[in-house]
Amino acid sequence: MQKSFDLLKEKILVLDGAMGTMLQSCGLKPGECPERWNIDHPEVVQRIHRLYVAAGADIIQTNTFGGNRFKLREFGLGNQVAEINKAAVRLAKQAAGDRALVAVSIGPTGQLIEPFGETTFDEVYAAFREQVTAAVQAGADLISLETMSDLQEIRAAMLAARDSGPVPVICQMTFEGGQRTMLGTDPVTAAVVLTTLGASAVGANCSGGPAELLKVITAMAMVTDLPLVVQPNAGLPVLIDGQTVYPESPATMAEYAVKLVDAGANIVGGCCGTNPDHIRAISQAVRGRRPVKRVVPPVSALTGRSQTLFIQEQGRPIFIGERINPTARKKLAEDIRAGRMLHVVEEAQAQVAAGAPMLDVNVGVPGVDEVAAMRKAVLQIQSTVDVPLALDSTNPEAIEAGLKVFAGKPLINSVNGEAKSLQAILPLARRYGAAVLGLTLDSHGIPSTAEGRLAIARRIVDAALAYGIRREDIYIDCLVQTVSAQQAEVMETLRAIQLVKRELGVKTILGVSNVSHGLPRREVLNSTFLAMACGFGLDLPIMNPFDQRMREGLWAVAVLTGRDPYARGYIDEFRPALNEAPITTSEAAKPSSDRQQRIYQAVLNGEKASIAALVKAALEEGVDPLVLVNQTLIPAIEEVGERYDKKIFFLPQLMLAGETMKAAFEVVKPRLATEQAQNLGTIVLATVQGDIHDIGKNIVAVMLENYGWRVVDLGRDVPTATIVEAAVREQATIVGLSALMTTTMPRMAEVITAMRARGVKTKVMVGGAVVTADYAAKIGADGYAADARAAVLKAKELLG
Repeated sequence: MQKSFDLLKEKILVLDGAMGTMLQSCGLKPGECPERWNIDHPEVVQRIHRLYVAAGADIIQTNTFGGNRFKLREFGLGNQVAEINKAAVRLAKQAAGDRALVAVSIGPTGQLIEPFGETTFDEVYAAFREQVTAAVQAGADLISLETMSDLQEIRAAMLAARDSGPVPVICQMTFEGGQRTMLGTDPVTAAVVLTTLGASAVGANCSGGPAELLKVITAMAMVTDLPLVVQPNAGLPVLIDGQTVYPESPATMAEYAVKLVDAGANIVGGCCGTNPDHIRAISQAVRGRRPVKRVVPPVSALTGRSQTLFIQEQGRPIFIGERINPTARKKLAEDIRAGRMLHVVEEAQAQVAAGAPMLDVNVGVPGVDEVAAMRKAVLQIQSTVDVPLALDSTNPEAIEAGLKVFAGKPLINSVNGEAKSLQAILPLARRYGAAVLGLTLDSHGIPSTAEGRLAIARRIVDAALAYGIRREDIYIDCLVQTVSAQQAEVMETLRAIQLVKRELGVKTILGVSNVSHGLPRREVLNSTFLAMACGFGLDLPIMNPFDQRMREGLWAVAVLTGRDPYARGYIDEFRPALNEAPITTSEAAKPSSDRQQRIYQAVLNGEKASIAALVKAALEEGVDPLVLVNQTLIPAIEEVGERYDKKIFFLPQLMLAGETMKAAFEVVKPRLATEQAQNLGTIVLATVQGDIHDIGKNIVAVMLENYGWRVVDLGRDVPTATIVEAAVREQATIVGLSALMTTTMPRMAEVITAMRARGVKTKVMVGGAVVTADYAAKIGADGYAADARAAVLKAKELLG
């Protein structure tokens, strides 16, 4: 099995095409469970597999895309996960024989994982583990994680796959316009995270046509040396004479398959709209071609959900903000002890606003449940800022709690040279794909010489490499002592940095501010020592981002050490201060009060946990409720929408801002007189009959409510008659219809026809992944909205 998969080092492997498209052509009805056909119509499923094998597929994927407990539960099949997945694998194995490998298809659960939903990481992991275990027991050769849009969900699926046996795992995410997933992850971040988690191949599927995924694969090829896999749709579907048609022909898909291989793809196939004819053309086009030999320089990188931070030798040095640490900070310690995390979040936001590209998170307050505190802190921090985190604790359980809920690739702070520490922390770093910080101390303390610290560093590096942690993911802290007490050792720290860089070839990290404890004008010592340490090779300082001297010093370091050629960055940073007058806010644009400005920022930042208290305080101070709504809350959500339109914000920020607005309105509404309350009208929302997808519709509902509409959400799979009756009963201003499946799109036309036949003149807007503006116009809809933000704007337009 593994040997067969290893063939991709010598040849291009071909994946099969769409299973759903083929099942629909064989009679699968809208709203019917495709996975049930493994039990009820096994001969049909097996015939489809055989067609793909005959077309030249080297890998076929089982009919189990929605075979997890969450999806099957929607059809009353939640207790048949093992039976359905095992049956699917057996059918595929029989069809494949010795001509093709069988990959179990694992699709998303359809759940929003916290902090954006109620489902936990552990619950999603358990669902994937159940599905994958059944498939592996039935003999699956490969595991194919596909069409994932949430980085956190594919992390859980990847762990479940690895825990289910030594089976290669193919990881594919799905990207929208702008090369981002629905939750904002870019191709580079996806590749970095999945590579470190231990994927066998990474790439993309579904998304759009092959032209869109060519850009994604090109980006991934720059940062990972893993084999790349790609399965584009046959273009975006259109409806012609009531039939769903995918525009890309087999010849076009074959032409792009060659381009994808040239860009670095090792495995190519097709997704929605492709059939055996497409796969045959692709197979013939790539036959005899060898994979492109990619030379990918090893990179040291840490990530959040939607951005990657490269720790490199060029540009201004990256640093870690140090201030989420309760040591000697009473207010922060009390906040952590009470479990509020309001000051923790405020500190995170302030540090990022001050320029910190990464944050250290320490919640070690005596007597606190550090495991629960770390989990809550990480969840709340990453719901408002998207930067990599260093999880700072001596408690392995607290570290693991943070690793689970952090959507990205974090840094573990820390491990030391003691065997007990190495054995507790390094397996966690390997399991969760984290980088690790090693302290040059052991049971004997901190060595007084650079050579002593190098010896401990070597022990840590050797142990980490033995656990399978990449050298690029190891950071050594040579531990500076305070100069007021141990002056002679400061230079030993600097020498140790130099030795570690030269002898071990790993990155170095240092808590710079420790050097100045007990002395006046600490910022003078800190900034000078920072420059010295960078000159000796320090890669990643931990420092106070509010210290202007240190921030400016990093630009000076970049120039003086040759990291900033021609001082371009330095000039760009300081030219405004030298040559331009400061920009001031006009009187008309100034917020009416500091409190209202704070509320405005809370909506912008998605501070759901703190907004209620802020609004209550403003109302108690005498701010008029209607003024608060019209001059603070609505303008704030408008700015969120504008940032979303400009791709400054992504779906997570849009959702969190919407939830924050909702929490704010819960406080304001009782204070508003009935005649004052903004009520733009009633909107009836529904996912049309036969379609069970409703995450997008639910987001639209939240956004519309926050703009002042009364929303009546009928749910999913709603019959036409029910929608029409609701429109009449609720005296709806607008009816909003959603469909995610091309087979259910015609139901939208039925609703519009039924409404007009009954004389209902309510405006209708439509949306959903497969719906287009042209289709909306063709069926007589009054408007089309591509996403939640567009739905708000279109509803306003329809209202006039």
